[in-house]
Amino acid sequence: MDFNRGGLVKVGESRTDHDRLFKELISNFFEEFMLLFFPEACEQIDFRNVRFLPQELFTDVTGGDKHEVDLLVETQLKGEESLIIIHIEAQSTYQHHFNERMFVYFSRIFQKHRRKILPIAIFSYETPRAEPNSYTLTFPFADILQFNYLSVELKKKNWREYIRQENPVAAALLSKMGYTNDEKVEIKKEFFRILIRL
Repeated sequence: MDFNRGGLVKVGESRTDHDRLFKELISNFFEEFMLLFFPEACEQIDFRNVRFLPQELFTDVTGGDKHEVDLLVETQLKGEESLIIIHIEAQSTYQHHFNERMFVYFSRIFQKHRRKILPIAIFSYETPRAEPNSYTLTFPFADILQFNYLSVELKKKNWREYIRQENPVAAALLSKMGYTNDEKVEIKKEFFRILIRL
């Protein structure tokens, strides 16, 4: 693994491989992922009833492009009988209007399933960016839409805050978090220490 680019992606891997690795990580450690980054939501989710849904394929009618949703998880909240869907989108490269794409996915998933949806975006860019976590539609005379989603910007996370956690997701994503060139060797050591503890 190339720790200069990040521990999750091997040298020479494409964006498709990178996204696939993220999907595999979260599919195998979904509860640990939620606990690591969204502990408040994790407290409310019933992880005994988790089911991964087939990936949705959406066609952009005007652009002609086809887009595949990364992960859809069907589950329940504790104490509730109705099902919810958690939509997770992993984004490794900058995309203009990504927030609009999140809204379009949300709309189409809701149209098909008619359930509560919790949308989550994971940003694993090589350099920190100011990514929005909402999409708004307004006029000078009226606010029409305010769509929000949860997000994790890995480069803005300080890796030192995660090294004491007994969490395989923390270990896998450690080198995608923020660190300096002087910390490269130290982060490798901590990565292996976490693996040994796990």
